[in-house]
Amino acid sequence: MPETRDRAAADRIRTRLAAAAAALVVVGAGLGLRTVATGSVAKYGGDALYTVLLLSLVVLVAPRISPLRAAASALAVSCMVEFLQLSPVPADLSRRSTVARLVLGSTFNPPDLLWYSVGAAAGWLVHTAVRSLRARPARVRDATRT
Repeated sequence: MPETRDRAAADRIRTRLAAAAAALVVVGAGLGLRTVATGSVAKYGGDALYTVLLLSLVVLVAPRISPLRAAASALAVSCMVEFLQLSPVPADLSRRSTVARLVLGSTFNPPDLLWYSVGAAAGWLVHTAVRSLRARPARVRDATRT
């Protein structure tokens, strides 16, 4: 049993490292998108990447979470932040801080909700694929032991 516990702990560490790396890649992609694109592409691409970033952070905090739950959690937070923009709080904070503007936005925009869904779906697909690839060697290894 200690071998199983050690393997599970190592898997959680690898998952967290992968999630942290993914978060950094997503931030880089978002910043890159802002430098090469303008208008709707930059805006809505950034919305999708925002949700992918949140999904990466969810997996970083909870490495054993299922892809569907991670995507649903990221989508829920994205939508809550968007609906928070119906109040004056994010706009006020955005005037005072660039970080607040990047995290909270400032103005409610209904199409953002669609693009958050696109980001959640893309993140779910990638998370599911990575989990499947990681599980494959374990299945092969376990099959050869029996």
